[in-house]
Amino acid sequence: MKINDIKLDVQAVRRSQYPEDTKPEFMLIGRSNVGKSTFINTLSGRKNLAYTSGKPGKTQTLSFYLANNEFYLVDVPGYGYAAVNKETQAKFGKMIEEYLEKREQLIRVFMLVDFRHKPTEDDVLMYNFLKYYNIPVTIVATKVDKVGGSKIDKNKKIILNTLNLVVGDDLVLFSGVSKLGKEEVLAKIDNLINDQVEVVDTEDDDEDII
Repeated sequence: MKINDIKLDVQAVRRSQYPEDTKPEFMLIGRSNVGKSTFINTLSGRKNLAYTSGKPGKTQTLSFYLANNEFYLVDVPGYGYAAVNKETQAKFGKMIEEYLEKREQLIRVFMLVDFRHKPTEDDVLMYNFLKYYNIPVTIVATKVDKVGGSKIDKNKKIILNTLNLVVGDDLVLFSGVSKLGKEEVLAKIDNLINDQVEVVDTEDDDEDII
């Protein structure tokens, strides 16, 4: 897959503002400054589609990026930034929870963690939170280019052991510099969209038989 066309289509803070179509959605979540903007820009091949802020906690809405008029990348506020007051953190939490609860279009979450460090307590809590809703998750380990080759396997093992991924979830190593992981993520999105289409087609065939 290649993203040929992408735009910021909707910014929402409540369910009534979500896109009204039924296109597949992929949520992007992670700690502030983990590299979500870089992740979006790398996948899209656009340098400034999503702006990288020097001030963590700037994203305050659910941002729906429509790609190829086929699916959405849904960027949500980062977590774990101490300077964001508790009231704002609670608001972000409710916003994300409302989205996760009943959004049938959501078919997978890409959860970003910093490959240089052991996942934080906030990362573990977020992963378990996603598992509470039984949402399939791909862990995207960012900034791999900043880790020496001799530490790659060690850091990968630390992430897997700390998060304790359930069957069906996986880990992708990613770098906005070398573009490592870009094609793997895009292929995963493409396969998941095709799987959704096949399921719909099968259901339609069953209805015809009945």
